[in-house]
Parts: sequence; structure tokens; C-alpha cells
Amino acid sequence: MKLLIIGSGGREHALVWKLAQSAKVKHVYVAPGNGGTGNDFKNVSNVNIGVGDFPALVEFAVKNAIDLVLPGPEAPLVDGIEAHFRKVGIPVFGPSQAAARMEGSKTFSKDFMQRHNIPTAAYANFSSYEPARAYLDSISHNVVIKASGLAAGKGVLIPTTKEEAHAGLKEIMVSREFGEAGDEVVIEEFLEGDELSILAFADGYTIIPLPPAQDHKRVFDGDLGPNTGGMGCYAPTRIASPAVLEEVKRTILQPTIDGMRKEGYPFKGMLFTGLMMTKSGPKVLEYNVRFGDPETQTVLPLLSKDTDLAEVLMACAEGYLDAVKIEITNKFAATVVVAAGGYPGPYGKGKEIKLSPVGPDTAIFHAGTSLLDGKIISTGGRVIAATATADTLEEAVKKAYEGVKCIEFQGMFYRKDIAHRAFKQKPVEVAMTYAGSGVDVDAGNALVNRIKAAVRSTRIPGADSEIGGFGGIFDLAAAGWTNPLLVAGIDGVGTKLKIACALRKHHSVGIDLVAMSVNDLLAQGAGPLFFLDYYSTSKLDIEEAAEFVEGVADGCRQAGCALVGGETAEMPGMYQEGDYDAAGCAVGAVNRGDVLPKLDTMDVGDVLVGLASNGVHSNGYSLIRKIVERAGLDWTAAAPWTPAASIGEEFLIPTRIYVKPLLKVSNKGLIKGMSHITGGGLTENIPRMLPKHLAAEVDVSTWDLSPMFRWLKKTGNVAALEFARTWNTGLGFVVVVAKDDVEEVLRTLRAEGEQAVVVGKLVERVGDGCVLRGLDSWS
Repeated sequence: MKLLIIGSGGREHALVWKLAQSAKVKHVYVAPGNGGTGNDFKNVSNVNIGVGDFPALVEFAVKNAIDLVLPGPEAPLVDGIEAHFRKVGIPVFGPSQAAARMEGSKTFSKDFMQRHNIPTAAYANFSSYEPARAYLDSISHNVVIKASGLAAGKGVLIPTTKEEAHAGLKEIMVSREFGEAGDEVVIEEFLEGDELSILAFADGYTIIPLPPAQDHKRVFDGDLGPNTGGMGCYAPTRIASPAVLEEVKRTILQPTIDGMRKEGYPFKGMLFTGLMMTKSGPKVLEYNVRFGDPETQTVLPLLSKDTDLAEVLMACAEGYLDAVKIEITNKFAATVVVAAGGYPGPYGKGKEIKLSPVGPDTAIFHAGTSLLDGKIISTGGRVIAATATADTLEEAVKKAYEGVKCIEFQGMFYRKDIAHRAFKQKPVEVAMTYAGSGVDVDAGNALVNRIKAAVRSTRIPGADSEIGGFGGIFDLAAAGWTNPLLVAGIDGVGTKLKIACALRKHHSVGIDLVAMSVNDLLAQGAGPLFFLDYYSTSKLDIEEAAEFVEGVADGCRQAGCALVGGETAEMPGMYQEGDYDAAGCAVGAVNRGDVLPKLDTMDVGDVLVGLASNGVHSNGYSLIRKIVERAGLDWTAAAPWTPAASIGEEFLIPTRIYVKPLLKVSNKGLIKGMSHITGGGLTENIPRMLPKHLAAEVDVSTWDLSPMFRWLKKTGNVAALEFARTWNTGLGFVVVVAKDDVEEVLRTLRAEGEQAVVVGKLVERVGDGCVLRGLDSWS
């Protein structure tokens, strides 16, 4: 594998250092690189191309058959470098331009957090100075002022007085200290607590965090002086217990990745999340969309020797991160940055740097250096750093400072107190809450508000379909019933939900849930009155759940019943992440004299009329999934029987609801019995409506077996009788009709849009309750 790393800092040197250890890496090119990347490795070369020269970088990558590109700094990612390489077929470890807005615009990222209920500080965005100034005057709490655009890590001001806040705002928006980055500002609530940073690999679906790190932004000891790009770092921090870190992944990292994907810009690369550990829990300060500096120098040495970074980077870029191994050592790491005199203000350059050999488990990472006539010279503000690992944090810090002693150049300085906060910190434990255990009551309330309109649309006489109370009420008298029998049915959707989850299409299975229950009521001659649903999941996704319930409401409208209530259960640990289950209960009514089946009226010679299904409906999906797997296909593949649609879309066609057409016939007294063809297929369901002395003789050649069913039978090598008792084979309902009424029944059903056909007759029972004829037609 050949890689191209774009950048010239300490982050890039650390990446080269780790990648050079991979047996899969043939060569690493660094554009433009620094004195360390161009001098310390046999299989690494610097390339004299700037990070913003996209055409030259692409030309070089194509010419040198680069397998993977890794942009280091944020600027090329925000400027859309990923698309330039994607156009020539070279994968990039890094987000698209759309996804890079999470760092490129603090306004955008804060609004994103608000949309997805990701905990963060209260804030306001401003694009002009006067409203921002007025806002500062209107508030009493301390604030943080952020230039919305890129400002090389320095566009964040933390004023301690109202005067400082006004001066800082003017500096950004009027004096234009950070140029275009200050076109917009975010003024947010100042959060109290300890900061930590989490770097996490992501492929758009899976996210795997590295050990939490704590950076030191201020230039001088004791966290004094102006902000810098980072004067040192250590990891893992002591300020967050494993339980808190798990909460961070569950409530912040995974929702961020899921939210970006659902909004159409999936994140692939390194998500760098800055957090504040407040008394009320972790809150996001900001996102970065690349490896941090000096966090990268600190956390990469904590990867085990068995973790192949090149493999991990490619897995992120190609979307299979869950298939690779990432192991973290049980060690600590510390980094001390050595800066040029005067930094972060004006500083000297061109100083020769002399290096001595460092001790074990210690590395020197170059940043602002270059090679000139065989000598290493300083070219930047943060010049070079020493990183060390050890079994304890104290020992790692000690070894890092010993590494600093091996660095010498004129005017150099560094902080003497890296990790000082860690030595007096205790792990932060968040106060326990219901939400902290994985159940978000607020999200449940948000779902109720979202679906109210859909539920209200199912209103019928007798029911108001207004959810939010303790129970749904139905007034039989108002609906026109005087002395009916009530009929109840309950059902689910089964493993068809697996396909809905795989395709992220949930409306049709909501219809299925209603169809399965109301069709069962219909088999007893009852029309549905009202319906209740139950939806359970490990983590409530409001959009997903709302789409499902809106499908339920659609099914209720088709069936002419009211959706009067439901239950949404969030049960962490009960379901795999991304899965859910559903059940539904329908209650209907029938006049006492119209209950089906009318067993005493059935006789030999009565006719069986079949009504076509919309496909397999909602049974037999465990076998369907195995057949699709045997065929080596996935749900997004084109359906072999109709390439215009995917296999998943074909199998998600919802169960047909037969209520209105069949009631129209049944209410005329023209039907003696009805059978809903569900689990058990033809052979198990038809006998359920017959008296013990009669059997159904069904000629399966009387209707066409669809290409979908033929594919299932052939690909699964399913025997005919197994086929007939697993699926409906093309009939969703079979009804018993007297000979003299057949024509009227067929005419009425066809006028209602049903494909109705005579499929058999009743005969004296000798053995089985359903005898199939014409099985050769299925060959």
C-alpha cells in the first residue's frame, strides 16, 4: 500500500511514524512534510507540493499509484479536497466538504447539535457586529466568543469581564483579527469544568474512540497567557471514568455520526470532539474533522503493535471499520511541545536544531522544521515535541521531559507543568439520571408531538384519535352500533423489520402492523374500530419511530379505523443497536348475526374465491432472509425478477388491507367464511374457517405465480408443500361463497379494485383440510 499524507506538522510526523511500522505499507509520501518526515524513515519521502495545490496533489497521486490519501490539516478538508481524489478513484481518509462543515463553521455545528439533541452550551449566532454587541449587553453570564470559520485553532476567546468580551468581539468582527473566519461569530455560555478531547475513527456508521486526551492551550505554566495550537498533552485523562466515556459514546459520538449520515453527509475519517466535563454531564465544545495536534502525537503511541493503522485508515475510507481490530495498550502517554521564542506572537525562524538520542519508549516529533544543507532548522512557532509512554502517567511525563532535554536550539521554551491538572484531579462522575441509563423521556415527548398530526388524521365517529392521555376511548353508540360483539386481534410484523432497518425504510412496515391485525378481524366478519401500537427499541430514533407510526396511521386510514393510542418503549440492552420490534392490537365489531364463519351453512360444492396478495405480505421472512443470503445478495441489490427495484424494496411492499372491499360483500350476506392467508400459508389457514366434515380443494393453477414467488421457490429449492404452508403464494384472502352468489361476489370485488378469481371448491373431508391440485404449475 502506498499513502500520501498532506501536511507538514507534528501530527503528520506522528502519523508517518505509526504507518512506517505497518507491514502493509510500501511507501509513504508527505506533501510538503517537515525535517522529521524527510529524514527519519527509509520508506518515507517528502514531496514539495503545498497542501492547497489540489491539482498538483491529484496529479502526483495518480502518477505514483497512491492507494490512500490522508489530509492532515483542516483547511484542505473544508475546501473540499476529498472530492478531487474521489473523482479519480482514490479513497481519502477524511470527510467530504459537506461533512467538514462541522469544523469549518461553528455556526453550522452548533445548529447541528441543537437539531440532534447533542449536549452543548447555550449559544447564539451572529453575522453582524451590532446585534452581537447588543446581545453581550443583554446577558449576565460569562461567555466564550468563537470566530465561526477556521482560525488555525486560535479563534476562540474566553473573556473574564464584560469589557474583555466587548473588546474581543470587536477584535473579531470589526478589526478582522481572524479575517473571513470572523464573518460570523458564536457567542455561547461559558461552561465550567475540565476539558478533554476524544479522537475517534469513523466510517459513516461505526465510531471507535481512542483514549481521551487533555491538551494545554495556554502558552505559559499555570494555564496563563494567550491560547496556542497546543503546548502539550497527555492521555488517557483521569477526569472521566469508563462509565462516563461510555455515556459520551452513546449520547454524543454515535448520535453525531448517525445524524450526519441521516442528513446526507456521512462522516468518514477522524472525528475530534472537544468536551467539557460539567457537573451535569459531558457537553460538546466543538468538533474538528481531522487528527488533532498535539493529541495525535499523544494517542497514536497508545495503539498496540498489533493494530495496523494503515488497515484502520482504509477501513474508515471504504466503510468497513467494524471489521478491523483496534487495540489500546494499558499505558499512559505525554507530549511536551517545544516552541520558538515569542510564540504565539512574532517568533524567530531559521534556528539550527540539535538533537541527541532519546531514551526507550520516547519519540521526537517534528512540526515547524525543515532540512537545509543537511541541517534541521526551525520554521514554525511550535517547532518540535517529545512524546513518551509508560505504565503510569507520572513516569510518562517524566520521560517526556527527559526527551525535551535532547532538543536544543536558540530561544526555545516549553511549559514545565504538562499534566499538572491530572495530578490533582479525581474522575468526574455524572449524577445518575434516567436519560443517563439510556432512556430519554424528552425524546419520547418529542416523538408524541411529531406524530400527533398523523394520529389525528385517523379520526372517525366514536373516536377522537388524540394521543397523550392514559388510554383511548371509543364510543360505540356514536359510531352507530347498538348491540355488537367486539372482536380483538393482536399481531406483529416479524423479521420483516430486519429489512426495514437495513434499508432505513419504516413506513411500509407500519402499514403491515395494522394489516395483519385488521385482516384477522375481518376473517370473523368484523370491521375494525380502533387500533393501538407498541414500538420498542434500545435507543429511540425520533425520525425512525415517527416514520413507522406514520405508516401505522396510513394503515388505519386504509382500514377505516382510528389510531387511539400506543406505547413507545426505550429499553437499553434489550435489543441490538439499530433494531426495534413492534406489535399492534385491533378491536372491531360485528353484528351478532353476521359473525363468520357460518359453519352450518357450508356445503359440498360451495366455491372458493381467492383475492390476490401484494406479494409475500408479512410471513416467512426468516426463510426469505436465508434464501437471499444463499444467493449472495444484499437488500440493496437489484431484484432478479424486476431489476428496476431492489430486493429489499420488493420485500417491503406492505401487506394488502382487504377490509373495505370484503366488508362490502360480507355485509350483503354473500360470504359464508373468510380465511386470512398468513403464517401457515394455504394449507394451514383455509381449514380454520371450515367445519370438520368439509375440506378445501384448491387448484393452484387458477392464478399466476408471480416472478418473485418463482424466484423464492427455485433459489431456495423449496418443496411444493413447504412452499404452500410458508407463504400465501399470491393469495391474501380466500372466501367461501355459495355457487349462486359467485358472479355477484366477483363483480363487486373487482369493482373495488381487487383481483378476484375462483380457486377451488369445498369437498367432503377424507384426510387433510386443504388439498392442493395443479402443483405442476409451480414447477
